[in-house]
Amino acid sequence: MKKKLVSVLLACTMAFALVACGGAKDPAAPAEETTEEAPAEEAEAPAEEAEAPAEEEAEAEAEAPAADYSEIKVGMVTDTGGVHDASFNQSSWEGLQRAADELGIQVQYLESKADSDYATNLDTFIDEEYDLIISVGFKLAEATKAAAEANPDQKFAIIDDASIDLPNVTCLMFKQAQASYLVGYVAGLTTETNTVGFVLGMSSPVMHEFGYGYCAGVLDANPEATILQQNANAFDKPATGKSAVVSMVSNGADIVFHAAGGTGNGVIEGCKENKIWAIGVDKDQSPDGPETVLTSAMKRVDNASYEASKAVCEGTLQSGVITYDLAAGGVDIAPTTTNLSEDALKAVEEVKAKIISGEIVVPETKDDFKAAYGDVYTLDEE
Repeated sequence: MKKKLVSVLLACTMAFALVACGGAKDPAAPAEETTEEAPAEEAEAPAEEAEAPAEEEAEAEAEAPAADYSEIKVGMVTDTGGVHDASFNQSSWEGLQRAADELGIQVQYLESKADSDYATNLDTFIDEEYDLIISVGFKLAEATKAAAEANPDQKFAIIDDASIDLPNVTCLMFKQAQASYLVGYVAGLTTETNTVGFVLGMSSPVMHEFGYGYCAGVLDANPEATILQQNANAFDKPATGKSAVVSMVSNGADIVFHAAGGTGNGVIEGCKENKIWAIGVDKDQSPDGPETVLTSAMKRVDNASYEASKAVCEGTLQSGVITYDLAAGGVDIAPTTTNLSEDALKAVEEVKAKIISGEIVVPETKDDFKAAYGDVYTLDEE
């Protein structure tokens, strides 16, 4: 009897010790409970380990130094309008200045006071081993082609000329007729005298695209409108531009659009003095006459010069023709719309959509314009 009592006490003591040490399990717990948790913990460990290399790689990329383009040199040769023409020379230079700020490259320009300076200025940049030389304007085409043929390892880009077919030349072109159509449409809607004007800088296929687009836009918006036209035959004669405005005002014009580079500064001044609307070109020219400039036909020459510079840095610059149009944001009306009516703004947006969709095809050649509008545009006959 005593032995049996001792055995029972011994068993109870051992059971208590096991419970106190945590060694006992609840017999009611499922057998799988412990085995389910262990694999889950084991599965999480490799996932955490896999994330670590990815995080380290991302951190390494973030800490990687930016490409150093400080040795890249891009030079720009202006036409006779000069770098402060408030038009395409100035816009080109603004694009290069942005490239210098954002990419860290070296940029410089040389102004051409006369046509004879084109070749000399190009040679200067060639001798100084610039990585890219940008010629601003079709007037530099002949000199640029000659320089490119004589220096096949030198990269060139030219704005507003597509005639040079060489492996070291990139032609930067724009659908300027589309931008001109938009401002022409604005002019046709805005004129109160049904007479508007157009001053051309110089006769050439590229420059006539401005005229075709403008006249088409005016007439589509206002078929009864009269369009007065004059060729200044110069990009650097503000006095000629002002004189053209005076003549047009005397014939009833209350809006004058210019595509004349520096000569256009005189157009804007003439419009200001005669209290009529001016329409600028190439860049937003409203700062030149906040109460005078109705709008501007913009060509994003600044973007073209910037992107050509960036491509040289990255080694991706291609020869041939690159064209900037309305759909790509390469041309448009100016962002300053203070002087435009709500109706005009709405109409312009509708017209833009139709041009982009192909519903409206803006004429770019003499034949196409005449087929649609007759002999209205006369400056291409000179």
